[in-house]
Amino acid sequence: MLAHRGFVPTAAEGVAENTAAAFAAAHALGTVYVESDCHLTADGHVVLFHDDDLSRVAGDARPVAAVTLAELEQVMETRGGLLSLRGALDAFPTLRFNLDVKAPAAAAPMGRAIAREADRVLVTSFSDRRRTEALAAARAAGGDPATSAGSATIARVLAAVASRSPLLVRRALAGIDALQVPERQGRVRIVSRRFVDAVHRAGAEVHVWTVNAAEDMTRLLDLGVDGLVTDRADVALRVVSARA
Repeated sequence: MLAHRGFVPTAAEGVAENTAAAFAAAHALGTVYVESDCHLTADGHVVLFHDDDLSRVAGDARPVAAVTLAELEQVMETRGGLLSLRGALDAFPTLRFNLDVKAPAAAAPMGRAIAREADRVLVTSFSDRRRTEALAAARAAGGDPATSAGSATIARVLAAVASRSPLLVRRALAGIDALQVPERQGRVRIVSRRFVDAVHRAGAEVHVWTVNAAEDMTRLLDLGVDGLVTDRADVALRVVSARA
């Protein structure tokens, strides 16, 4: 899995990340997976937007939760085009989505929105509570998306790997399809051959974020990781092609 992180994969002035233009550019390069973040507007629409507010992208201090879908569409009209979650799924029917539940209020609506597209969605969040709430809503609506672990579950997996107990690793990974982690957290190395092998033996995948340099991509793929989350889809696709 090579997941484009919603940023413009090649330079395009004025185009913001997680927009229709950014995803279209990534798709045109040959990207199959995209990663984005889910927030809820004031009128209850799930939208793909990284930040909690509009400050960085539009110089507007309002939180995403305080604006309507129509207002946000107007703000983003000249910045690449806003994508609602439903709009993104409809506009890119061949893409697979790695979706991070950023706002607590977005969890249940996000789960309901992806239910009929569950076979091409992976649900994640730093919060296991938000992640499981979204999964429960999707399952109640008839879908069963894949999921990666939140921070608390990742901590349990790391402790289990350190204990060298396959049983504890399997227990920690129960119901989890993937671990999405940075290679390092500060001075602590997370992704190692032992970590990757332990997770694989328990039946889950390892996805590493955010990897933008070709040499890092190559080294991690050599370790056996299953996925890379990147801002540079163009670089990642060249690395994978060279290994084929």
